[in-house]
This record gives sequence, C-alpha cells and structure tokens, in this order.
Amino acid sequence: MIKKVLIIDANYYKDLANELVRGAVNELDKMGVAYERLSVPGALEIPSAISLISKGKMNSSVIGYIALGCVIRGETSHYDIVCGESARGLSILGLDRGLAIGNGILTVNTWKQAWARASVADKNKGGDAATACLSLAAIKQRYLE
Repeated sequence: MIKKVLIIDANYYKDLANELVRGAVNELDKMGVAYERLSVPGALEIPSAISLISKGKMNSSVIGYIALGCVIRGETSHYDIVCGESARGLSILGLDRGLAIGNGILTVNTWKQAWARASVADKNKGGDAATACLSLAAIKQRYLE
C-alpha cells in the first residue's frame, strides 16, 4: 500500500489556497512523498474533514495531514472564532488521536500579509506546513509504529 500525505485546503480564498498548496507540493515532491488534495469550503471545515477521513478505510494509507487555508480579519468577531476553533480542532486531533498534522492555516489582518505568507517566493507557509507534517509523521513512525 502506498503511503501518502493528505493536503486539505480551505478554498474560501482560492488564489491563496492554490499558492499554499503549491508550496506544500513542492516540499513533498522534494522528499518523494505521495499526496492527495481535498478542498473544503473554509478553515472551520478542515478539522472535521481530517476527523472523518482518519476514521475511514483510507486512514491506513495516510501518514499525515497538511491543513492549509487563510482567515483574514474582518469587521466582526467571526475572525477570532474561526482562527481559534480551527487551531483548537487541529490540536485536539494531534493530541488526542496522535495524527501528524502540519498547520498552515494563515491568520492575518490583510490580503497583503496573507499573500506574503502564502507565496512560494516569500514566506512559503505551505512548504513549512508540509515540513511540519513530515517531521511529526517521522516521530510517529519511530516511536509508535
């Protein structure tokens, strides 16, 4: 069975999601790791999608998850809820279920900040999330499997 990483991106901001995924894929390709991409509507859906998938038959072929998306501050407290709850959901999955998750959900004030962090040519947070996922997957393989 081929082991792979599952990239789950929130496509609310499609351009940002695509750039984050590009950074993650570049890193996975460098490491020779197979991957599959799944898009969900927003950042809040990412932990739920990972939870559902990790309980299913595909779980045995997945070594880790890369969560990618962006939350840009608006005029309401919705920003705080989405940022906090998506991060909390991913943390619970990592801590309680032992899943290897690289968190690349950007939480920013402006589009300019978001693009700087997503851009492969700049901060490349998609690549960073892939590196984090692979690091945790290696720890899991070494100490738990």
